[in-house]
Amino acid sequence: MRARHPDALAEGMEGFGVAEAAVAQGVPVLEVRAVSNPVGPRDRAAWRIGDALTALTEGFGKLAPVLRSWTQHDHQ
Repeated sequence: MRARHPDALAEGMEGFGVAEAAVAQGVPVLEVRAVSNPVGPRDRAAWRIGDALTALTEGFGKLAPVLRSWTQHDHQ
């Protein structure tokens, strides 16, 4: 995965197909995610769902100006 997408910061299996389709069609794509747990054993007690939701809320609050400045010519 890293070889094909060297600038990726995280892996999101749920959005991968959408991102691949967008790239194939030449359309921009943006996936907003919050990370609640690292890769590893599924220890639900270690998951930080509340922190992830807080980060997601804060991120959405900053998203509008980014999207307003995001034009097609920026990504060609």
